[in-house]
Amino acid sequence: MRVLVTGASGFVGRWAVESLVARGVEVHVASRHPGEGSPQIVRHRADLLERGEARRIMDRARPDIILHIAWNVDHGKFLSAEDNLDWLAATLELAKAASAVGVGRFVGVGTCFEYCWPAEGNCDEAATPIAPTTLYAVAKDAARRVIDEMNRFSFAWARLFYLFGRFEHEHRLVASVASKLARDQPALLSQGLVVRDFMDTRDAGEALAIMALSDVRGAVNIASGMDVSVADIAKRLGEISGKSRLLNFGALPDRLDEPPRIVAQVQRLRDEVGFNSPRSLDQGLAETYEWWLRRVP
Repeated sequence: MRVLVTGASGFVGRWAVESLVARGVEVHVASRHPGEGSPQIVRHRADLLERGEARRIMDRARPDIILHIAWNVDHGKFLSAEDNLDWLAATLELAKAASAVGVGRFVGVGTCFEYCWPAEGNCDEAATPIAPTTLYAVAKDAARRVIDEMNRFSFAWARLFYLFGRFEHEHRLVASVASKLARDQPALLSQGLVVRDFMDTRDAGEALAIMALSDVRGAVNIASGMDVSVADIAKRLGEISGKSRLLNFGALPDRLDEPPRIVAQVQRLRDEVGFNSPRSLDQGLAETYEWWLRRVP
């Protein structure tokens, strides 16, 4: 079994590759800076934003399955970045090239921002309306719709919710609080009343790998299914570090435009994909804090 992974060095992709390799899969990765190869990882130098590059990588790798994770996710910029249009075009070109060489399965990665978030209850793949309101989410949903309509191969779409963990951008919630506590600095926070669905990025990567190797079709939420407030996440990190005194709630204003609740229904992930997270939330947070402790001055 040969799987081509794009975005393989990213926040989620690195863990998907690790999980695929652990399952004995021959993994091919496409990257601008591929690095050195290994017996189970074949690295190809490629820039998917260049026209014609998708077909060139297909001809070289000849994968059975594609796990397409690559996209612009620059913190603070990606939701409205104009290159979302470039990534949409690149994704469709990749799907077209995959179809031309007979790839049997294509798994793309979307976002919980595609949903019209319900005021109560969880985001359900079959029941919750799709109503993206950012360029990022519109482009993701457009890619899903077009590839699904192509009907050329087994197609699945993974919707990621809120991830945290190693290599996270330091301005994101968990990384921000964990890095501040590791430095013995105050962590400035809002009241933290909004509720989100958090998952360790290692678990998300493993879920993507299992999903890629499965025969599940359609949209699947990649999430924990647990509802937890932002304040509770910070409090847990305070308890884990023994530095709760450094948590300063209310130091930052609450964002009035934030939806109060974004939580996933994960029945498809558990029952059909067959994935159950091996880590508790507290374990993931504790290991993330320890990771930051080893890296701060």
